Amino acid sequence: MTASPSVFAQILDYANRADPYPLYAELRKTPVALQEDGSYVVSTYREIVDLLHDPRISSDPHNLPPEAAAAGAEDAPGLPPSFIRTDPPEHDRLRRLAMRHFGPPHTPDRIDAMVPDLRRTITGLIDGLTGQSEVDVVDQVAYPFPVTVICQLLGVPREDEPRFHVWVEAIVGALDPSGGAAEEVQRKAAAARQQMGLYFVRLVDAHRGAPGADLLSALATDDGPEGRMTDGQLLTTAFLLLIAGHETTVNLITNGTLTLLRHPAVLERLRREPEMVIHLVEELLRYEPPVHFIPWRAALDDIEIAGTTIPRGSRVVLVLASGSRDPAHVRDPDRFDPDRFDPDRFGLTRDTDQHLGFGGGIHYCFGAPLARLETQTALTELSRRLVNPRLVVDPPPYRQNPVLRGPRHLQVAVDGIAPASS
Repeated sequence: MTASPSVFAQILDYANRADPYPLYAELRKTPVALQEDGSYVVSTYREIVDLLHDPRISSDPHNLPPEAAAAGAEDAPGLPPSFIRTDPPEHDRLRRLAMRHFGPPHTPDRIDAMVPDLRRTITGLIDGLTGQSEVDVVDQVAYPFPVTVICQLLGVPREDEPRFHVWVEAIVGALDPSGGAAEEVQRKAAAARQQMGLYFVRLVDAHRGAPGADLLSALATDDGPEGRMTDGQLLTTAFLLLIAGHETTVNLITNGTLTLLRHPAVLERLRREPEMVIHLVEELLRYEPPVHFIPWRAALDDIEIAGTTIPRGSRVVLVLASGSRDPAHVRDPDRFDPDRFDPDRFGLTRDTDQHLGFGGGIHYCFGAPLARLETQTALTELSRRLVNPRLVVDPPPYRQNPVLRGPRHLQVAVDGIAPASS
């Protein structure tokens, strides 16, 4: 008799991609679950938060079992890992060097200064939908919007997007937490990392020779008190910011559009009360997050948690999407409540008021302020300008990747496109 697959194995199965949440509820019955491959899957909110802040949990792939480290490779051959795949103190130094040019206290207006360009970009994309009776929100809005933004931020020529789109698709496609990505998929990912590395070598050299106002120029010419990143560190940081800077936001915008179309009363309210988008996006990050789990952490010591000992050297998987729907953490977790994070109504002062949509601890999402602003801008404009939108297919087809979960396409029928506001 063949043993039935574990709950987590069912979650990884594409057949359950459209709605993994009932399986997450089943998974939470065992907060820390040992898998056949020796990894430990953690699915409850409090335990995930504890491990996100536990210095005995490592992000360095060198601390993973060899087969897990190989399956989770993201960086180009011969280059150091990006800072999200390092531990303190190196992580902290690299993150500070990157943050000097991205946000407070040294560059406090970097994101806010992008608001006019964000509005112009989303307005232009939605203008381009005029005359269509059916649109693909992914291909026509949710993908090109954050790609345009991250290209502008980094100083990557927008006309090069078709090239790195192919590379990013290959790299992300190989991030199979089950270790089951085919050899050909892994080969294409390795080739894409190499090609992308060569591309960024030339681009960084160009920015160093003729610096602009972009982030790559700032990183390549930084003479701050902690010195500059090495060329290798600069390249892997560029990799990280380009890939993470749009992949997750595509999902968040698409998941948000899908959720609003499934909740027409909320969509209509957003049209009337555009200011509600701020706390609506926070609820989206809890309810339909763009990243469902962190699959590549390692235990540096024996860790006792929820009555289970995770042995030193074990791979640890943190299921963020399950934790954010933990009924021990939040009331009525499977209900989409756009007022859940409204401080004017409820006041957010406790740990239990927070979601895991951007992770937590020292690796809290670097680009969270920009992703929030992009999603707020996109959802506000889509809700206002799409006339009588309705889903053509529900559920839509999803991407293969169970980690970065989101629709591959989102076909929406419309009766027209309302004019842009002045």
